[in-house]
Amino acid sequence: MPGLPPHTRVPLPALSPTMEMGTIVSWEKQEGDELSEGDLLAQIETDKATMEFETPEEGFLAKILIPAGSKDVPIGKLLCIIVENKDDIAAFESFVPEETTTPAAVSVTQPREFIIHMYILVRISY
Repeated sequence: MPGLPPHTRVPLPALSPTMEMGTIVSWEKQEGDELSEGDLLAQIETDKATMEFETPEEGFLAKILIPAGSKDVPIGKLLCIIVENKDDIAAFESFVPEETTTPAAVSVTQPREFIIHMYILVRISY
């Protein structure tokens, strides 16, 4: 994305083996909040239970793209943006994703290590 500072795109991961969609029950952090790896970021309802979704890395929550209460959010849909520097938050104020992400696109656009890391975080907190 030209013109934007370095950032991490956080998609909705599969939080259970049968999950195809989820509901964003609540965001535990707000835009502008500082994040530490492992902080509770959101509560997400799967087809089985409400799960705690942890922050994948340190930084600042620059943009929430899917508001609390959103239902039937597909796996891979971009949930939020994290930046390393607080000064970079303003660059995402009017950010709109260019595409709708599908589960197949996540594995292509996200590094494999990130997907594995997200799975490990979910399994540990489960």
